[in-house]
Amino acid sequence: MDNEEARAIARAFDPNRLNAGFYENPYEIYAALRDFEPVHRCPDGSYFLSRFADLDEVYRDRTHFSSDKKVVFGPKFGPDSPLYEHHTRSLVFNDPPYHTRVRRQIVGGLSPNALRALEPGVTALVDQLLAQLQERQQVDLIEHFAAAIPVEVIGNLLRVPREDRGPLRGWSLAILGALETELTAEQRSRGENAVVEFTAYLRGLIADRRRRPLGETDLLSRLLQEAELTESELLQNCVFLLNAGHETTTNLIGNGLYLLLNHPESAARLRSDPQLIGTAIEECLRLESPNQLGNRLVIQQVTIGGVMLEPNTYLTLCIGAANRDPQEFPDPGRFDIARRPNRHLAFAAGAHACAGMGVARLEAQIALLRAVQRLPRLRLTGGATRARRARFRGFLSLPAEVT
Repeated sequence: MDNEEARAIARAFDPNRLNAGFYENPYEIYAALRDFEPVHRCPDGSYFLSRFADLDEVYRDRTHFSSDKKVVFGPKFGPDSPLYEHHTRSLVFNDPPYHTRVRRQIVGGLSPNALRALEPGVTALVDQLLAQLQERQQVDLIEHFAAAIPVEVIGNLLRVPREDRGPLRGWSLAILGALETELTAEQRSRGENAVVEFTAYLRGLIADRRRRPLGETDLLSRLLQEAELTESELLQNCVFLLNAGHETTTNLIGNGLYLLLNHPESAARLRSDPQLIGTAIEECLRLESPNQLGNRLVIQQVTIGGVMLEPNTYLTLCIGAANRDPQEFPDPGRFDIARRPNRHLAFAAGAHACAGMGVARLEAQIALLRAVQRLPRLRLTGGATRARRARFRGFLSLPAEVT
């Protein structure tokens, strides 16, 4: 598109009114916003930020910006709703000291030693799933592979009995779906029901763990013993852990497979040089960020990108746009599995950087490397279906075949 067309698109952009084409490919619109409206005032009075430098500054500034969402989620969900209770008590939508206290326990439970202990189990699970793909031949890489890995891993971390894990994915999708900029009555209802059902299940699990704590390697036991949370706070942060560990990691693995299978030269390079898996995962995180949008509330007057922002101004931070900013990433649309440096914001930054990023990276590294090694003739068959979500970018279905 030419500059005038891009300028018009940027000026008219409304994150609350997105068309089907946006969900397939939002990046041309993000580029127009970066170029012409990097601090874009939306029709509802909020601002949409799209440049890397601005997002990085906001994420690292704990003086002028807040992650607390009570003011925003009250009108959206209703102050007495299960969705409001969940999203205003979970780690990600809170500030210190509460955020610091809960995050410390979660990060402590995901130490390097804990990650090393997870690796054999993740490898065995991935190998089992790949063997099943070979037997099926016609497969859905989301249902039969990407979605199956994080549910098992987070289930193991919280010691959720395997026979109880069936509903976890559905609950997670429903609860996180309610965070979208456009919320239908059906989405709201599914989200409310999921919170109620999920927390009802967790009450029984927590009661059992109080009677029989399982030690330092069990996140739930650690939170019970050290985090000093109310019952509601404990319940909602357990919901958060399962949701956060599932949705974005599923998207990371699915998006990574899509990129590698559409760039066979990169898959071949990774097969011949497995040491590239670390930078390959970072490039997948950058180019197709599983989490595309973040938010902050202005609490002190501040200037960002030359725009004065007043207290109580709501910001949407577009990670998907920032991670393709040519001012930070040379040739940003190119998939380069050896890209260095790669200071992407897929896990945010600063005090709110994702507490589970180590687990997500571990799962993705094992899943993608072993997939390209063990299934060199895996190919996409067409008909991929992207989820109609602006905040979380991933696939509902990714059909493929093993020849």
